[in-house]
Amino acid sequence: QVQLVESGGGLVQAGGSLRLSCAASGRYPMGWFRQTPGKEREFVAATSWTGDSTYYADSVKGRFTISRDNAKNTVYLQMNSLKPEDTAVYYCAATKALFGRMRFLSGEYDYWGQGTQVTVSS
Repeated sequence: QVQLVESGGGLVQAGGSLRLSCAASGRYPMGWFRQTPGKEREFVAATSWTGDSTYYADSVKGRFTISRDNAKNTVYLQMNSLKPEDTAVYYCAATKALFGRMRFLSGEYDYWGQGTQVTVSS
């Protein structure tokens, strides 16, 4: 069973930064999603198994950076220039499909973390 443990959420003022971490029990292509009450889970960013390829939602492009440390099986989401609309529970996810195209639909991921709350105050 793959385990994903997120950390790094919190409260920050608009314009500030946070870094989320997701420690995995193995090495997989990974993604970050976020969700607010009453809305569907939204894709944020994804990285390939090697880390050579990344993909971002338009809403975060240029502000967020996904990266990974394969020696630690950990994926990061550096979030800069945060906006109140970035407020959500953030989830990391892993897919068993090691190769091929990047995945940005929640249904394409097999394992999920417990989520971490990010709140951006105006």
